[in-house]
Amino acid sequence: MLGLASPPVAVAFLDSAPAGVAKWDGAAAPAGCAFWKQAMNGRAFYTEQSHHHNCAVGSYTHSIPLPAERARELEDTVGFMVSNKYLRMEEVPGIPTLEKAPKVVAYAPVNGAAPAFTPDVVIVAANPAQAMMLYEAALRAGVGQALTSVLGRPGCASLPLAMRTGATAMSFGCKGNRTFTGIDDSRMYFVVPGAAWGKVTGELAGILESNQAMGAHYSRQAELFPIL
Repeated sequence: MLGLASPPVAVAFLDSAPAGVAKWDGAAAPAGCAFWKQAMNGRAFYTEQSHHHNCAVGSYTHSIPLPAERARELEDTVGFMVSNKYLRMEEVPGIPTLEKAPKVVAYAPVNGAAPAFTPDVVIVAANPAQAMMLYEAALRAGVGQALTSVLGRPGCASLPLAMRTGATAMSFGCKGNRTFTGIDDSRMYFVVPGAAWGKVTGELAGILESNQAMGAHYSRQAELFPIL
């Protein structure tokens, strides 16, 4: 309905591997958000904690502990960000994190997740016009906020934010995320709690229809007041 460039991605944080889903067997990933790209490209798989260790910040937002020999990488990474004025130390406690560490993280295009696993969140890479439609659908479904939460960096923190609040969240997509997923600068992320996905998509057709009617109205209005 929205004409998305890539399918929404279902993500689940689990205690065990989902039945019928293969473990990630590709190359080591630079960050957990690199797996978003693989699911956008149609793959369904699950990862273990070790697959996320190459991104200390992503491991932090997902509450995945680094092994003892790599424990300093989080401090070193945050220190590097602070020294380059990318982040301020006082901002760190406000970064959303998962309430508990998952044993595995499952990814799939949203229509390919069932019945293997139920998503905790659904990530939609959308342009602003598409995100606006999702925002309106979320409001109508009762899972959006008029003053919605929008994150910049780290982009992966939008997942625990949506899970903790039970409401949709948005992320502009941090520099690391854009590097590792390869999404173009015209898109951002709209994150929906998994339990609310059906409600939001159920409202979407009506939202698009009403916006089409309003678009026709505004076009007629614009014709009456040509800008010189």
